[in-house]
Formats: sequence, structure tokens, C-alpha cells
Amino acid sequence: MAHGNDPTWSLRLGMKGPERLDRTGYPPIILDPAEVTSETPGVSWTYHAKDDVTGADVSVKLAREPCLDNPADPAAPKFTFSIALQHAQIGPLTGCGQSAPDRFPEFRKKNQNLDVDDDTAANDKDKSKDKGANAKDKDKDKEKDKLAVLEPITKFQSPTAVAYLDASGHIIFARAGVRKTVANEGSELAVSHDGKKLLYTRADSATGPQRSIVLYDADSGRSRDLVVGNGRSAFWSLDDSRVAFLKYDAASKTWQVWTFPIAAPESAALFVPQPLDALHGWVTPTTLLASDLQNAYWLSDDKPPQSVPLKEIYGPTYEVMSSDALRPNPINADLLLVTAYYVKAPAGAPTDSVGLSSTFFLYELRSHRRTALSPADTYARDAEWSRDGVQVFFTRGVPGKAALSTWRLFWDTTGLRSFSPGSFLAIGK
Repeated sequence: MAHGNDPTWSLRLGMKGPERLDRTGYPPIILDPAEVTSETPGVSWTYHAKDDVTGADVSVKLAREPCLDNPADPAAPKFTFSIALQHAQIGPLTGCGQSAPDRFPEFRKKNQNLDVDDDTAANDKDKSKDKGANAKDKDKDKEKDKLAVLEPITKFQSPTAVAYLDASGHIIFARAGVRKTVANEGSELAVSHDGKKLLYTRADSATGPQRSIVLYDADSGRSRDLVVGNGRSAFWSLDDSRVAFLKYDAASKTWQVWTFPIAAPESAALFVPQPLDALHGWVTPTTLLASDLQNAYWLSDDKPPQSVPLKEIYGPTYEVMSSDALRPNPINADLLLVTAYYVKAPAGAPTDSVGLSSTFFLYELRSHRRTALSPADTYARDAEWSRDGVQVFFTRGVPGKAALSTWRLFWDTTGLRSFSPGSFLAIGK
């Protein structure tokens, strides 16, 4: 087992080579072990592997030499090996390592010596092992091996305050197991972080841009209009003190980002003047994520805006549309959850009435690493993070073809299960 700091990471290196890379604030990366080279027999080795999702090259240089976890602290723990890891997308990671037989029961099963020399020998593939097995069996075994290196996620918090649309399109607010019908219709639900209030958009015209933002207070059971006729896509700030929304400018026929303190919605002010197509929420107490059809923008009231081309985020697999949702992870703003349509629907993927198939994926802004997350046989929309940042809730089902429902998936693609019969879930607490 290897680990390092700045950034914090850990690596599991098993009998066949590197198996899993973990980084704080990111889902684990499964690695496909490849060849091993030994620069100095008994002293140093280089293990090669591939990122199972992206195919990026990974190398791990392992040297038998004393390694201090914190060189600046003479009293810091000393480890047996020094580690230099290189991931083609993520970059270099350095740290220390030590044998950890209790973490690898397969060693005991095979009566393996735990010396690195024997690890290297064990890395050679037994080509006769799978002789006579068909390709399908091999694929199943490979998938089992992948799941075997993923430790079950047990530390997560199920939402206790949510809003969603029921089968009739009614807005339902559920808090501590108590469900209330808020309105007969609406969209763009947003629950406050304290779980006590709900914002939603009401359409005031069937054909034009006239929409209003409504506030529902669960304690009083009352609703009131905050923005009338020209607002949509409201989001609570991280401390629930402010609301950001898109306001329609009739003169330019564009949408712009405005904000107001929740205590004084009448004092709403322009946040940035540029036209935008979508607002995606608060990233920090002073920064909002928004987009047009070309770029994603990090807009701030205390520093210049930053942008990233959407084509860079989406790559060749996904189609850019104004209805897409980009959600920054609550514990790591570098990690985006993106709901989008495929450019070309995969074989067997369900499609809507116009032949499109919707899905969601993860994107790392710094490394440009893109990970498909939604099951391939699923039509999925409006993926949202849980507040703990390790669960994804999404609407499953093709509109007009099947009943919509909410499902949950962990960020490492495990734990898929049905969560609620409602759709377009918004999570508050």
C-alpha cells in the first residue's frame, strides 16, 4: 500500500501490479496492470498499468529505500519503499509504501512470499489459467476483479429534505419523512441547505419567456412570488442567505444572472451583464457556474470570470445543449457532474421521441479526465449530487414512454438502486 501528501493519494499494488488509485475528493480509479521492469534487481521496479476508464498510461516506480512520510519531521513514520507514480492525465504523485498482507488475502491463499521480488514474479500472467475459457467468461472475470478492488461505500448520508415532481407533475416537498403538495405544477426545484424552504419556477406563459420564481416555506406552509414574469433557474447560496437566478432582458431578448438577499428580494441586482443560456449553481460563497452554448463560466463578484470551452468538457461523445446540467461536487469544485445527450446513442441505449439518449458523466477540470457514470442501458436526466458528495441522484426513464422515477448511484458506479417514484429530485439536506 502506497500513499502520499500534497495532494493526498493512496495506491493499492497487488499481485499483478497497480490495482486502484485513490485521491481525496475523487472517486477511485481502477487500474489495469501491465508489464513490470526491474532497473536494479531486488532494489527498484517500475510497474506499468492503464487507467481502466480513459486508457491513460500509468507507471509506478517502487524503490526499496527508507522513506519519510514527512521529511521535515524527523519523528515522522519511516516506510520501506519510496514511490513515484505518474498518471498521463493527473500528473506525478510521490510518496511512501509498505507491505500490507492483511489488505491482500489473495497472497495468503496462494502462499506467496511478500517480498517485492516475489511480487514481481507473481505479476507474470499465467497464460494457461484461462485456456479454453471463452471471451465472455473472461470479461465477467475481469469485471469481478474490478469490483473486488472497490471497497464498499458505507459512510454516506441519505437526503432528509427533498423536493420532486410526482407522476401528475405536482411539486412534492418531503422533509423528515413528511410529504406535502406544494403546487400543481412547476419546474427547476431548489431546496435550501437547511431543508426548510423551496424555490421553483412557475411558467406564466405557454409560448413566451414569462416565468416567475416562487418561494415555499415548509414551516409556515405558505408560498409567495419573489420574481414575477421574467425569472427562472433559482439557486440558493451555500449559506442560504442569497439567491441567484436568470432574469430575462426584454430589450436584448437574453437571459442574465441576477442575485438578491433572501431577506430582501426586491433589491435584486445584476450579477454579470453577459447573456447566458443556463445557470448551474453556486461553487463558492462568491462564485456561480453558468454557461452558454460555447463555454462554461465561473462568474464571481470578487474576481475576473473564468471560462472553459464546453467542447473540452464534453469531448466527442456528448452533445452540447442548453438543457444540460453541470453540477460542481459539494466537496471538490474540480469535479463536475454533467447531464447531457449522446452525440450518437450507444447500441441498446433507450432513446426519446426524436432519437436522443440522455446520460451523465464526471469531468475533472484540472486533469481533463472524463468518466461515464450512468448505466449504458439507462435514459437519465437531471443528475444531482447528494450533500455528502459521494451519491448521485437522477431521473430514470424515457419521457412519454415510461414512468419516470428517481434512482441513486455512488460516484464509483456502484450501489445502483431505486430511490423514489418521483422525478427531477432536488436535494436540500
